[in-house]
Amino acid sequence: MINLFEYQNRLKFEGSFQELEYFLDKIWNNREKSGYYYGKESDNVSDMPETQRFLQLLHRTNELKSNKYVGTIHFEDKKINLLPKIFYDSSRDCSPKEIHSIQNHIIWWLSYCKKIKFPNYLTSLDSYKNDFLEVLIYLFSKYTRELLANSVYQQYEEIERELPYIKGRLNSGRYITENLSKGRWHKINCTYDSFIFDNKFNRIIKYVAKLLFNVTNNAENKKYLREILFILDDVSDRTATARECSTIQFNPIFGEFETVRDFCYLFLNNSISFDYKNELKLFAFLLPMEYVFEDFIFGFIDKEIEGVEATAQKKSEYLDIAGNFSLRPDLVLEVDSRTIIADTKYKIIYCDEKDPKNGISQSDLYQMLAYAVRFKANEIVLFYPDTIKNYQEKEFEITIRDELADGVDVNIKSFQLPIINRSMFDPSMAGEMDTTDSFDYTRMKLIERITSILKGTDILVVDNKRK
Repeated sequence: MINLFEYQNRLKFEGSFQELEYFLDKIWNNREKSGYYYGKESDNVSDMPETQRFLQLLHRTNELKSNKYVGTIHFEDKKINLLPKIFYDSSRDCSPKEIHSIQNHIIWWLSYCKKIKFPNYLTSLDSYKNDFLEVLIYLFSKYTRELLANSVYQQYEEIERELPYIKGRLNSGRYITENLSKGRWHKINCTYDSFIFDNKFNRIIKYVAKLLFNVTNNAENKKYLREILFILDDVSDRTATARECSTIQFNPIFGEFETVRDFCYLFLNNSISFDYKNELKLFAFLLPMEYVFEDFIFGFIDKEIEGVEATAQKKSEYLDIAGNFSLRPDLVLEVDSRTIIADTKYKIIYCDEKDPKNGISQSDLYQMLAYAVRFKANEIVLFYPDTIKNYQEKEFEITIRDELADGVDVNIKSFQLPIINRSMFDPSMAGEMDTTDSFDYTRMKLIERITSILKGTDILVVDNKRK
């Protein structure tokens, strides 16, 4: 097992770089470029084949280094875990228990993401010791199996068929050219709607279940997936894509199937599996962490912080008069009749005591200053994650004087958010940690922190008088 942290450590790879690079290029070029977590970076993506960006392959030293993605890669007999950089500690190696805790953190963050829906099975993870991918498969397979056991999804689909009688509407043109002209007048070409079991959504579920069945090594996961395939045995075998999955809509009667749809989308959008040289089963499940962090903070505020109305990626303003350069703040928050704009930055700050900038980049300041000018805001707030090595409750503030606005001061404030529970990584803790209690404690700390930031001080109130 190889454990790599984003942009941090590098490790030796025992195997063929050429075959690994071919596999990763295949993943990169087959990813869904319009997906949940790839939308931002794919705005200007060409159709030409590209070199993968998941890993850095250092040929001179035969080492691997991770980029900005988290997840898992199964290649030949090796498993490569790509882990968030905020858990990296160069002074020691992570134990298997700590790797398990890191991956449970990722699951917890994803459970708040607004772009997917998770079943309420986090309590089941206390005794579930498999890796990140196996846990995701467990959540999907258990929920889907229980849902299909109690409710079978059927929908109307348009069918075109030759019948001995008229049903629906007569396709007169085809009936004349393909039936009357060929002496088959007794067969009538019709198009009609039918409430069927063998529909697009069930075909997607079956395809994903087969995909995951060939990937998982967990006996319980295989059991649930086998039962799903048994229930859907009469459904046609067809390949599916995330794009097809995103078109599925449900009426309220089948609202519970939205969770299954979102899981299918998650797997189809961020994973790939194929036969390599007709003998190797390869699989990868990868997510860009910066977008997961943004979606997690949005979902957490929307669900847990009372009295706050959150909107993500609101496209309402342009930097230039012509409207060519749009401004999309990560979060627009309505708090006590105030409009608050916040930006999430998945970066490490406060790591160098001698750095007067505290890790705040100059490009981030330019971006925040653009928000201040266009939204007529005097103060900006930046949300950063805490790290396993460093968390500070202090705020870092930068003041910029806008001489073009009669010397108005623009205050940019940054905060670390406690999204890690350090007790899960404390070697002095005896026995196994209870996952549910650990994340409940972290949830309460995060609620207190965000509430104090948004409601404890008057931050980023849009000032319509600023000129």
